[in-house]
Amino acid sequence: MAVGKLAAVQVDCVDPVVVARFWSEVFGSEVLEPLGDPPHYVNLGPSPAAPTGVMVAFQRVPEPRAGKNRLHFDVEVEDVEAATTHVEKLGGTRARSADFHEYGYNWRVMADPEGNEFCLIYVPPD
Repeated sequence: MAVGKLAAVQVDCVDPVVVARFWSEVFGSEVLEPLGDPPHYVNLGPSPAAPTGVMVAFQRVPEPRAGKNRLHFDVEVEDVEAATTHVEKLGGTRARSADFHEYGYNWRVMADPEGNEFCLIYVPPD
């Protein structure tokens, strides 16, 4: 028997407005009205690319990220080079120089504007 259902993935960050805007562009979703002054919680609306019903939200915390993420987003893309360029234009960075290829998966590690790592998952071109 389940304890409950997954309602949201909450991302701690120093500036939830900046980080929410970045992810809204990556996911193609809307930034909803921030809560608090200054904004303490910023939620994203549903994404046409991932209509799972799980909310992605960003929460203000006083400390910057320290160490490796223990949870991250995997973003499936058709063209990893085009996706990398787009992410970099949005303020993200490439976190590692080499891509990874294991167990039939291929991914490139990126980071959002606050350094939170995520992966671009792709099928390599023939």
